Amino acid sequence: MLYDWLNQPGYVSLFFMSFLASTLLPLGSEWLLVMMLAGGFDPFSTVAIATVGNYLGAVVTYLIGIAGGRWLIEKVLRVSPEQQVRAQTYYSRYGSCSLFFSWLPIVGDPLCLVGGMLRVNFGLFTLLVASGKLLRYIVTAWITLAAAG
Repeated sequence: MLYDWLNQPGYVSLFFMSFLASTLLPLGSEWLLVMMLAGGFDPFSTVAIATVGNYLGAVVTYLIGIAGGRWLIEKVLRVSPEQQVRAQTYYSRYGSCSLFFSWLPIVGDPLCLVGGMLRVNFGLFTLLVASGKLLRYIVTAWITLAAAG
């Protein structure tokens, strides 16, 4: 059954791959989106499902930042209270917009984690993260369909 699920990708596989790719796990989901589009899956549905899965994975990373942020900052990174205040002020002024780039490899997932650690407004987080991820999947789908057509 698991072999069939992995061997025959579908919307459920795309959702879970996109979800996991947006956590701190080193995975990617674009390859599956491209493979599904090349196989004739509906472009609107594949982009929508990949975006929702990827966004929800980012929310989990954001929540990890909220729940474990204080411990990470104080115990692991050993950031002084003064440095924390400076970082929070700087990030709230300039850094929140960086969440739009949460779709980028390597740096995207930590951006969501930091967003949670610094308690970025969830509405702003949602707007920036979801729109960035949606745009990435739209561009990927457009390039795929243009190359196939």
